[in-house]
Amino acid sequence: MSELMRNPRAMQKAQAEVQRVLQGKERVTEDDLTSLKFLKLVIMETLRLHAPTPLLMPIECMEQCSILGFDIPQGALVLVNAWWIGRDPKYWDQTEEFKPERFEEVNVDFKGTYFEYIPFGAGRRMCPAIAFAEANMVLALAALLYHFDWQLPSGMSPSEIDMEEDMGITVRRGITVRRKRDLYLCPTVRVPPHVTA
Repeated sequence: MSELMRNPRAMQKAQAEVQRVLQGKERVTEDDLTSLKFLKLVIMETLRLHAPTPLLMPIECMEQCSILGFDIPQGALVLVNAWWIGRDPKYWDQTEEFKPERFEEVNVDFKGTYFEYIPFGAGRRMCPAIAFAEANMVLALAALLYHFDWQLPSGMSPSEIDMEEDMGITVRRGITVRRKRDLYLCPTVRVPPHVTA
């Protein structure tokens, strides 16, 4: 939501897609997710810029090896910097810009097979809940964009949104990152959410 609010053109495009796909339905369902192509690009681009785990879990080197001219001894703990990989100018142009459309041109996904984009890790140590996470992110964001129009508090411009991040540590995922300060927005109901008792 933060990146969409900072980029009104992307917000308009995402909301238009959600409105077109759902066409007056009461609520977003999992069946709708396959048709939300641009919304998935928004999530991929957000994960490229804001990897939830910027330093992936340490991996122990099982045998001595050499990587890019560096000798890694057996038993060494290696940390992979997913944050930098998502911003490496060798793979990404305009690395600090929020451009969901870049994923239309680049054939990558976050399932760990493209090493230039690994927000969930790769190989045997990658996050086992990728499909669950993806479905929940798309479902939640689609519902927010379908049911509501969003505005910044009066007098605030998109460039004033504070994107400072804060580090945290969890037992299973290691170092994590989240917004340092909450995002406050003003919703206007577009399609009343369907509520069941």
